[in-house]
Amino acid sequence: MHNFFYGDRVRPRLRRVSTDKAAPTAPRAGRTGRRERSPAAQERHDEILGIAMETFAARGYGKASLAEIADRAGLTQAGVLHYFHSKANLLTEVLDLRDATDIADLGPERPRGLAFLRHLVDTARRNAEREGIIRLYAVLSAESVTDDHPAQSYFRNRYAGLRDLVAEALTEACAQGETSEELDVRGAAGAIVAVMDGLQVQWLLDPGAVDMAASTDRVIEALLESMRKG
Repeated sequence: MHNFFYGDRVRPRLRRVSTDKAAPTAPRAGRTGRRERSPAAQERHDEILGIAMETFAARGYGKASLAEIADRAGLTQAGVLHYFHSKANLLTEVLDLRDATDIADLGPERPRGLAFLRHLVDTARRNAEREGIIRLYAVLSAESVTDDHPAQSYFRNRYAGLRDLVAEALTEACAQGETSEELDVRGAAGAIVAVMDGLQVQWLLDPGAVDMAASTDRVIEALLESMRKG
């Protein structure tokens, strides 16, 4: 789902777990107190990051290897580790890039009440145009339930933040008179998140059989109707 981000509640930091031997790393561009890379070094860094995103999406974190990523980038493993401290750090930056891609689509303030729920439908529609990012999210979020996965805390916190946002929007809709008295907004929020995630998996497996935006809209409308009747 979840190509929408508003503040740190939905931008959890990935737990920094080093699973590879550390190697010197170039300073990360744009971070306070660190020297920025040259344009050529930044271009190389971004190229490796794009290759890693594709590789993690195709194979998952566990089966993707630094050797494969390095080979596709035309580098040695030591060359990759010059830019990224470890495989886990590379995963961190892949997820940061994914977040930044989504943030660029949004303004500084999230919609309120029912406008936010309509935004979810728009999000589902946009997701159908970015298969690579959706595949990455589906693969890594499912894989993160395994023991000691370095992205487990990231996804646990991320889902909590998403449920909070949807529950908050439902509460706002009630307060603004857009729907009836509050029912179980927490349960409803979890159901909406689950539906959107499940639709993504179905769409990835059979794109022609699933309209993510239309199905998301139907579920939200049915949920709102049940709240109005309540």
